[in-house]
Amino acid sequence: MRKSEIARKTAETDIALTLDLDGCGNYSVDTGVGFLDHMLALFAVHGRFDLSATCKGDVRVDAHHTVEDMGLTLGAAVSQALGDRRGINRYGEAALPMDETLVLCALDISGRSHLTFAVPIPSPKIGEFDSELVEEFFVAFARACAATIHLREFSGGNSHHIAECCFKAFARALSKAVGMDGARAGEIPSSKGTLT
Repeated sequence: MRKSEIARKTAETDIALTLDLDGCGNYSVDTGVGFLDHMLALFAVHGRFDLSATCKGDVRVDAHHTVEDMGLTLGAAVSQALGDRRGINRYGEAALPMDETLVLCALDISGRSHLTFAVPIPSPKIGEFDSELVEEFFVAFARACAATIHLREFSGGNSHHIAECCFKAFARALSKAVGMDGARAGEIPSSKGTLT
């Protein structure tokens, strides 16, 4: 079963997270940051991942540490659940429209960490949430999962819609990438013989 359980405790955050890559989109999320909870719920539903996550973070400072550490923890959970990544599709992509907004996510579960984030978000804040933290989440995820992620905005005006599109497109692209390739059952999808 492609499940993982990660606990991460630092002076800034205390996180407990469980993930099932072959779930149904069930989620229970409480990070202390309402907008991040919303984004993680979208991630679970649109990727059809079962996700349970709690975080006690230093939100009295701001949401930065909570968002970054949730990205790190979720990335580590995906990597752990994949094991040696044998038999997966490896690549995934999704173009996600939401009203005036269109965002593309393409990713490679490559064993190499990289993020290209070409997503201008017009407002510095979405409610109480610092917009720049959207990118920080994906930087952290890419690092911990050893994945290459490209997020590109083709159109957009509403900052909330843009952030939502990023997480929904990411979830759908990731779902494809971690999906099992029946033609390559048992194989590592790399000419090098490893993706770790």
